Amino acid sequence: MEFFTNFLTLLGQDGSGEPDTMNTVFEWVGNGIYAVLGLTALWGIYCVVIVWRRVASKRFNSEQEQEAFIDQVEDRLSQKDFESIEQSCHGDKRAMVQLVYMAVANRQLGFANVRQLIVDRFQRDVMSDLENRTSWITTVIKSAPMIGLLGTVIGMMGAFGQLAGSDNVEAKALAGNIMVALITTASGLTIAIPLVVALAMINIRIRKMEDLVGAGLQRVLGGLRTNLSD
Repeated sequence: MEFFTNFLTLLGQDGSGEPDTMNTVFEWVGNGIYAVLGLTALWGIYCVVIVWRRVASKRFNSEQEQEAFIDQVEDRLSQKDFESIEQSCHGDKRAMVQLVYMAVANRQLGFANVRQLIVDRFQRDVMSDLENRTSWITTVIKSAPMIGLLGTVIGMMGAFGQLAGSDNVEAKALAGNIMVALITTASGLTIAIPLVVALAMINIRIRKMEDLVGAGLQRVLGGLRTNLSD
């Protein structure tokens, strides 16, 4: 402990007795922490926007819209108009439409194989992709408070170094340094809390999409099995 105090004293004073090297170092590190927090916030916002748009591109706007699409598919399945289904689904990036296209295009594999194929593709290409993207948001949520806490610890080290390096420290100046140090923790929490809410909203949208796709696939697969067995 005495060695650490002496070390802070050597860093904190030059020949004139004024804070020098240590204050400069901690100032630069503190500014670096603010920069990292800013970049973390921007990355978190970017990930939220990307995932939100990704979910929107993979789902129907409403259950009624999906039901109307499935009604058309069932009608064409009853007529064995597979080519028309493929043409209407081609180029549409929504998950339900792509799965219908895949099921019809691979109908020669048999019902059991088609069912397994589209389930695997939905989990791999849609759900796993969304989970990977949301994991970045979770990482930002966990990292931001820790980065803020690191800034606070560094700031407190600077404040105590100022105490160790001077016989006469103004309380006002010391309190100001401590306040600045605590701002980093507050900043980290300010970044993390809105992202927690955003992630919850995204997860709700993903679960709703998954439920809609599951219900739609049951109808489509039922119609496909009936018409393949004829």
